[in-house]
Amino acid sequence: MIKSVIFDMDGLLINSEPFWRQAEREVFADLGIALTDADCERTMGWRFDEVVHYWYKRKPWSGVDLYTVEQRVVDRVIALSTTHGKVMPGVYHALDFFTKHVGKLALASSSAMRIIQAVLTHLKIKDRFEVIHSAEYEPYGKPHPGIFITTAERLNVNPTECLVIEDSLSGVIAAKAARMLAACVPDTAAAGKPQWCIADIQLASLDAWDDKTWAKVNAL
Repeated sequence: MIKSVIFDMDGLLINSEPFWRQAEREVFADLGIALTDADCERTMGWRFDEVVHYWYKRKPWSGVDLYTVEQRVVDRVIALSTTHGKVMPGVYHALDFFTKHVGKLALASSSAMRIIQAVLTHLKIKDRFEVIHSAEYEPYGKPHPGIFITTAERLNVNPTECLVIEDSLSGVIAAKAARMLAACVPDTAAAGKPQWCIADIQLASLDAWDDKTWAKVNAL
């Protein structure tokens, strides 16, 4: 029986994935590194310090340390998200639905905590979550399951009693590695790809949650 629902944030609650791509491309361009959208998609869902290390290993630069690069991207993402960010379809419906059915809601994101706080304040949903956790406090980011295991511990719930809702493959992998049920709500362009077969259920949007779907997931 599911006792808690854990939400991802970027691309699931807010339309921030394009902002991440824009911020990455702008900041790395200043370093003389041209990233494509495909390059950015390759690291989608990762903790951003790991993204910076990934690109430094492949396209090393000089003059700016890795932490400064990371913080420049974070600053830009916050600015874009709080200026142009819009809530994704079905977010308020899903929060109300799961508050009614399980009560314990959490958010577990690869984003830095200051991005999380800025986004949740912008969307006015910060008080909807009992636990808010960032992968920056974990030894490893997604697809490592640590972020979800820690979140379950803080909720005082067994991982096998948690449902994770994600939009990224790395997040779904992390959820399954944590022995949790995983629902994916991928971007329209990625929907239908065979990679999502590892999720327990795939939905077109958060609006799709209803009693029938909930019963189906609980029966897994």
